[in-house]
Amino acid sequence: MFAKCTHACLLCCACVGSACETRVDAVDKSQASEIQTEADNSNVSERPHSDKRRLHVCTVCDKWFARRGSLNRHMTCHTGERVYLCTQCEKRFSSGTGLMQHMNIHTDKYKCTECGRCCQSSRDLVAHRRSHSGEKPFECTACSKRFTRSVSLVRHSRIHSGEKPYKCHSCDKAFSESGDLYRHTRVHTGEKPYRCSLCDKSFSVSSSLQRHKRLVHNNSRPYECPYCGMLFKIHLELKRHVRIHTDAKPYSCRHCSACFTWHGQLKTHLLKSHNEGTWFTCDICHKKFDSKQELKVHVQRHEAVKPYVCSECPKRFYTAYELRQHRPVHSEYKQFSCGLCDRLFKRKRAVKIHFKTCSAKHGVTYVQLW
Repeated sequence: MFAKCTHACLLCCACVGSACETRVDAVDKSQASEIQTEADNSNVSERPHSDKRRLHVCTVCDKWFARRGSLNRHMTCHTGERVYLCTQCEKRFSSGTGLMQHMNIHTDKYKCTECGRCCQSSRDLVAHRRSHSGEKPFECTACSKRFTRSVSLVRHSRIHSGEKPYKCHSCDKAFSESGDLYRHTRVHTGEKPYRCSLCDKSFSVSSSLQRHKRLVHNNSRPYECPYCGMLFKIHLELKRHVRIHTDAKPYSCRHCSACFTWHGQLKTHLLKSHNEGTWFTCDICHKKFDSKQELKVHVQRHEAVKPYVCSECPKRFYTAYELRQHRPVHSEYKQFSCGLCDRLFKRKRAVKIHFKTCSAKHGVTYVQLW
């Protein structure tokens, strides 16, 4: 007796019994060999399943895959690994599809007709246009904050739920976003492959290098505050600044009703009020900080390390902020103006001091905005 053929033959309308039997045996032996060979992989579990073609399962989320390569690519969403590099801007992605979509921003394929911005896909372009129309269809049920994208709402909701699905394999830290895990892994390796061509500073991720160039080596400030006229180098800085005028507090505590303007304020609140998080302690003076970056800058002051050098003079600084505060010394450009007398100033601090006396002369109640 021959085994009954359950496979659709692509070469003929009817299968010859002996040929069909041989093919079935070959398929069974091939599957059995594959299971035996790959059973030792810690990320894969092979077990009986109604669909014989899907043999590989992710041990993190139990998703099934037909091929080992598909599973390996899927695992990058849990590890945060990004192996696909954009040759235009050095940004990395965890999948080839993500890289292909990203490449569209370097073309005019999905270009906004209002501001000229290029998006990755038609869906991203639709979501981006909402920034011009003001439409925010996705609302958080916990704090009523609204978003232009559903994925932004999903990420935001993790602030309330505390969900952190992306876990580091080298330590006990977990993250709510895969990008945060990807950046964190460089803490263990110490790798900083992105070097600034204008100074000797290096960075672990390309976005930090790009931000460094904009903030430290570029004097252009194209973003203007509609409330006070203050100029900014990047849109994110303007977005954060506007909260001062609108009194927006987008960061809410999941343990109590407290809300905060800045994410750092929320982190400090969680540490002090709810003992959630990790303090970073200086080994020299035992002062505590709620972020590793603050501790790093603090230790530099102990060691007298000043990595930020002015391109106009030999003066050096501990932080990029201190360097930015120094730069107006070498320029005649005055970006800060008094709203009462239109007098111009190079520094924010100078216009704040002036505004106190100027408001008294004009009979205006002084309110500190910055």
